[in-house]
Order: sequence, then structure tokens, then C-alpha cells
Amino acid sequence: MSQFAAIAGKVAYTPGDGMPMEIPRGRVEVNLAPDSATLSWEADRGVTGVAAIPRTTFDEYVRAGKIILEA
Repeated sequence: MSQFAAIAGKVAYTPGDGMPMEIPRGRVEVNLAPDSATLSWEADRGVTGVAAIPRTTFDEYVRAGKIILEA
């Protein structure tokens, strides 16, 4: 089940073998799995950004206050 969160600090993901890219600050939709978190956001009007990060990394971002989960 998905939930919403806010990106409030520097949160990055690495697409494929590329360089780390920062997820823009603002509201994201989060889908959690036991081993990963998938975040999606509106990157531009009509353009969706999507990133998957390890669940441990997601949990670290939450603990650090860089991702704030909505109640």
C-alpha cells in the first residue's frame, strides 16, 4: 500500500550504473517493500519521476529527517 511523504533534505538515488541523482524536495508517493522503497513524484508538468532505493537507505533518510512520512 502506498503512502505519502515529503522530501525535506538531500535524498539521492543511483539510476542503473549512473551517477547519483537528487530527488527534488516536495511531496512524493512511497511504496514500501521488505527490501526496497519506490518513490514517485511529479518531475515536471505531466512527467513522473520514479526511483527505487534500498529499504535500509530509506529508513536512514527517515531517521535523519530528510524524508518525513505523512500521518
